[in-house]
Formats: sequence, structure tokens, C-alpha cells
Amino acid sequence: MVETVVKRFGRLDVLVNNAGIFEGGNPAEISNEQWRKVMSTDADGVFYGCRAALPHLEETKGAIINTASVSGTGGDWGMSPYNAAKGAVVNLTRALALDFGKKGVRINSVCPSLTRTGMTADMMEDQELLAKFAERIPLGRVCEPHEVAAVIAFLASDDASFMTGANVAVDGGVSASNGQPSQQ
Repeated sequence: MVETVVKRFGRLDVLVNNAGIFEGGNPAEISNEQWRKVMSTDADGVFYGCRAALPHLEETKGAIINTASVSGTGGDWGMSPYNAAKGAVVNLTRALALDFGKKGVRINSVCPSLTRTGMTADMMEDQELLAKFAERIPLGRVCEPHEVAAVIAFLASDDASFMTGANVAVDGGVSASNGQPSQQ
């Protein structure tokens, strides 16, 4: 993909790694295949994309924006493969920012909470579950794709020229909480 873009446009300025799948359940019952499927897509795919793009981005002083998740910054019940993979993306983002900052490449990630996407379509049908999320999200609703896209566009722009190694929460305030229930 990277070589096709460079061949067609003559350069690469930005890579957005936006892939994710979910497998979850009881950690003692998750199969090796389920684990590898999530890690291959959510973590390995990000690494391979970065590795392919970095030589070109060094030339253009470009940027990488990885899609991680708030689930990569803290644990969730029944989501160990997804948590591990997105946690890998969070720390890969930091490590690559250290390795490539002096080469002029900025590398950041976005960490959305529950977002209305194809991956979450079933969840969007479950009103009881959405009510539980709304209770935990200070802004009281799920994230919309354009809200994540706006942060990605900012991180790709010159307006974020002094940002690298940041994992930006796009979570409606979820990460502001220490987990205590609301008393209001």
C-alpha cells in the first residue's frame, strides 16, 4: 500500500493506521486463534504499516497517527486480547516517537472510547448497554466517527507540529474518572 501511494503521488506525508477487530470473553477460554487474530490485526498491522511508511516519512518530515483505544490505557472486563493489542499500540506509538522524533517524524495516537462504527453496530442496538456507557461517559453519549477524524486531522496537521508520542483520549471524559461511581 505504501509503495503504491508513493509511486502514484511521489511522496508520503501522513500514515493513519486505523484497523481494529475485537475478540473477547473469559480469558481462560480464549483460543490461540482468537488471540492471534486480534494481535495480528490490531498490533502487528500497526507495526508493519509504520515500518513500511517510516523511510518515506523521514524524507517528508511527515506524521503517523495510530488508532489505539482507551481500552489500551486501562483494562476492561472480558476484553483481554483487545486490551493487550491496543496497549501495544499505545506503547509502540511512544517508542517510535522516541526513535524518529529527531528524524523529523511525529508519531501520535488517538484513543477513542465507544464509537459508532461497523465494529460496534451490535452494541448500538442494545439500549440497556448504551445506557450503562452513557452513565460512565461524562459527556453522556458515544463518540461519533467524525469526532475521532477531527483529532486525527489535527494530529496530521502543522498545528500539531510540537506533538509526538502523545496518546490523545477522544473519550468524552472516560479517562478522567478513577472508576468511582457517580454520587450525583
